[in-house]
Amino acid sequence: MNSIAEQIADFLSDYAPFNYLAFEELSQIASDVKVVVLEKNQTLFQINDVLHDSFYVVSSGIINLSVISDSEETLLNKCAAGDIFGLRPFFAKNNYMMTAKSREETIVYAIPIASFRPFVANNPDVLNFLLESFAVNTRNPKDKENLIGKLISDNVFYSDQQSEMQYFQSLTYNLNPLKTTLYSSVQDVAQQMTASLTNNILICENDFPVGIVTDTDMRTKIATGRFPITVTVDKIMSSPVVTVLENVSLAEAQLLMLKNNVTHLCVTLDGTDKSLVKGIISEYDLIVAQANSPGVLVKEIKRSQTAKELKQIRDRVADLIQTSISKNVPLSHVFNITSEINLALLKRTVELSILDLGSPPARFAWLSIGSQGRKEQLLFTDQDSILIFEDVAAEKYRDVKDYFLKLGKKTTATLEKIGFSSCPNGHMGSNMQWCKSLTDWIKQYDNWMNTPGENSSDLSSIFFDYEIIFGEQKIEDAITDVIFKNVMKSTLFFDFLGNDALRNNSPLTFFKKFHVEEEGEHKDKFDIKIRALMPLIDGARLFCLSFEVKGINNTFQRFKQLSITDPKHAEIYLNCAEAFLTLSKFRTLEGLKNDNDGQYINLEELSKNDKEKLKNALAPMRDLEELIKSKFQLTQFS
Repeated sequence: MNSIAEQIADFLSDYAPFNYLAFEELSQIASDVKVVVLEKNQTLFQINDVLHDSFYVVSSGIINLSVISDSEETLLNKCAAGDIFGLRPFFAKNNYMMTAKSREETIVYAIPIASFRPFVANNPDVLNFLLESFAVNTRNPKDKENLIGKLISDNVFYSDQQSEMQYFQSLTYNLNPLKTTLYSSVQDVAQQMTASLTNNILICENDFPVGIVTDTDMRTKIATGRFPITVTVDKIMSSPVVTVLENVSLAEAQLLMLKNNVTHLCVTLDGTDKSLVKGIISEYDLIVAQANSPGVLVKEIKRSQTAKELKQIRDRVADLIQTSISKNVPLSHVFNITSEINLALLKRTVELSILDLGSPPARFAWLSIGSQGRKEQLLFTDQDSILIFEDVAAEKYRDVKDYFLKLGKKTTATLEKIGFSSCPNGHMGSNMQWCKSLTDWIKQYDNWMNTPGENSSDLSSIFFDYEIIFGEQKIEDAITDVIFKNVMKSTLFFDFLGNDALRNNSPLTFFKKFHVEEEGEHKDKFDIKIRALMPLIDGARLFCLSFEVKGINNTFQRFKQLSITDPKHAEIYLNCAEAFLTLSKFRTLEGLKNDNDGQYINLEELSKNDKEKLKNALAPMRDLEELIKSKFQLTQFS
């Protein structure tokens, strides 16, 4: 063994996952490793480059991993000695999704995947290291302090949600695979595959899979003359077949193919080769599934030019939500993913309006309020927004406001085409009342908070749940500042909001029956939005404002934070957080089933078990109500 390979093996042995391998194995890998010397600021690979045949380990120096979002480069991670990066070729067929560039003179080791793959397949510790890291996109999962051997997944989607999401994302695959018996001739099988335009056929006995023949077998065993075309198919099949359960996820399928070095998985009733065949998953199916991953959807949104294109993407989100819920993905996680996609949709809609109208005459901020402002919009609900533009000279004011009203109207009209219906209360940036200058908005919030009884007709608490969609962050910050400045002195405001939070009747009657609608089109249905979710949403907002908790708008996260801020009542807050997720899940399932916003639950269609679950989720509301009454000593409007 040459001395360079020896040095490389010696270096790798200090870092996971290489430290799971025997030194002889490392030496074997090291003899294939290429040493790459990079000058300062030299790019090793960039976004959309074709995948290399190697992954990389930093020997010395620093590699910066970055993505470009909205034409800004965002640094995701720095890799130092011992860090692994560029693993994408292991897990996917599409191009790189990030750029790797040296920050200073750097040496990296390029480890050929073909040389490393057998060690992954034969060593569960190495596979588990890659598998866990890929699944959770953390650094070294075995080493909580992250001191050595960080593994950087380059599966990018805004936050670290993308690779995790692949653990829940299901696959569409061939439910009617070609099948044949052990004693069919290769010639017949080849004709069958050609006629069906497919590259694989399962060999079955009693409908149990015993082998598979693919185009590769035909090329390597028949076309090369190793076997004559007249032999029976059992002579050339690959056996045993790798089998999986029906609900295998994208990431699990990728990792099984990697582990077993195969290109097809057979789906069976119980996931073993001793049960009935249900379908076949090919590498191509994995590529198609990746096209529906959140990161890809966001990229498609950014490239979209019309409302029609955006609507098609938004329609695919419903499938993502349905799949996630059926796979028991934590709902808080689904909220995060969906709100990122909705955010991208809303942002692109504003951009398209600006492309049409020309550059804005002043800086501005478009804010989503209500459910999207809280990152809780899973289903198509109505759009709520406000538009704030910077202060301009008096003589310019009318022209500037005219432009932004046009922008508001154009944007809300496009959003309606995408599927976000107009707000029935007119809370939208297209409404003159909700499209105004920063000074006017500051006056508006001052009035609401200091004299809430006088103009309560237009005070909606949703104005205190907002998220910037497009524009100047400083404008949003100015609104936050004015709210928290007023919080210090406004007892009246808390009286008003407190009573507002308590205004809805209890969801259950004295006899613990559901309060249902007594008349109208939703007669006998349970209004889960008004009677169950709104009291929790209002309560979380009320306490966060009073404890001056800034920057958290999501109801679940608000309750989690309150349990830390006000530990004396932590149990109530944590119970409310769980209740919120359970109730949201009921609403989402109802909405997906009926293609609406899921507000009214048909109790007749719930199982006894689900009714109990729903009742139990309503229990913490009584404690929350009592806490509101005692903390705010409601007197003013009671």
